[in-house]
Amino acid sequence: MSLPPLSSDESRRYLRHLTLPEVGLDGQKKLKASAVLVVGAGGLGSPIAMYLAAAGVGKIGLVDYDIVDETNLQRQLLHGTRDVGRNKLDSACDRMRDINPHVTVEPHPVRLDSHNALDIIAKYDVVADGTDNFPTRYLVNDACVIEKKPNVYGSVFRFEGQVSVFAHPRGPCYRCVHPTPPPPGLVPSCAEGGVLGALPGLIGTLQAAEVLKLLLHTGSPLLGRLLLVDMLDASFRSLTVRRDENCAVCGSKPTITRLIDYQSFCGLPPVGGRADVPHVTVTELKALRDAGRGPFVLDVRKPYEAKIASLGADQLIPVGDLRHRLSEVRASPHDTVVVHCRSGGRSAQAVRLLSAAGFAKAVNLEGGILAWSDKIDPSVPRY
Repeated sequence: MSLPPLSSDESRRYLRHLTLPEVGLDGQKKLKASAVLVVGAGGLGSPIAMYLAAAGVGKIGLVDYDIVDETNLQRQLLHGTRDVGRNKLDSACDRMRDINPHVTVEPHPVRLDSHNALDIIAKYDVVADGTDNFPTRYLVNDACVIEKKPNVYGSVFRFEGQVSVFAHPRGPCYRCVHPTPPPPGLVPSCAEGGVLGALPGLIGTLQAAEVLKLLLHTGSPLLGRLLLVDMLDASFRSLTVRRDENCAVCGSKPTITRLIDYQSFCGLPPVGGRADVPHVTVTELKALRDAGRGPFVLDVRKPYEAKIASLGADQLIPVGDLRHRLSEVRASPHDTVVVHCRSGGRSAQAVRLLSAAGFAKAVNLEGGILAWSDKIDPSVPRY
């Protein structure tokens, strides 16, 4: 394959690369000829996208459909204060083009799903996974295996992070390490559990380095190795992970040869709705309270979350403890019980538990704290 030339401006910009024997002129041309897809323009996607742009990767695709929220700014450095309320892709593309006008930034303003993932991923050489949820993580893995694209994986939670290279011909895929997802609600999201702002910067930068090594065919990528990082004690350790010959996707006799319903696979309701769970809106709850007919309200978040923002719930029992503490619920099984969490996911799970235990009038508060703050009382903090 003939490599594209570098302009004099590009040669000056990439001089510190050109003087590295492992990169050099041909290596920089390889980067210019390469295309990388970054899934997610958030905490991990920010350093990945910025460092790939600075390095001169010729085409960088970005997948995201979210808007910039003030709570993002603690760790998502693609975005600034003036970008709050903008589409993340708009602010991300502006930032990347400012970092390096010589690269092409290709936005994909969609929710990656089983219908579009293969078509999008097929156009790129390497995929960098900056997602923060299990359905998309399994989706990206399976699509990369099917399309034969290396998947540079990263994840963060609180003070800990992980990095590896999956779906490479010489290594395992994500399913080899995690054949099945954890039960819904068992692993809190970053919004629920928190994350040290500098951690995604470190993990995302490591991911960017792995991408560059793959494109340059240099060094020893994290194939068959899972790098574990603990920021609290500044420790790095590497675990050996092997390809599973019985893996459902990359094994010798795969049973998954096309993309599936990943929400269902992870035990979650369809995106955009919880049709199997009765619910009330925040407007309906406020009307009941204003009329003096306020129902029993059960908060199923963690205690530290209740200290950040509260709706004045009658009782607090974290959803992870609820199954074993049903006898402690102070409401009668005949009472209406409105269950809430931060955004409605954990509370929907709690409503299913309560309904199965005989609380026939348990309902989910759609949107949780976030909806209450948006529509009823802006003084209630969003987090």
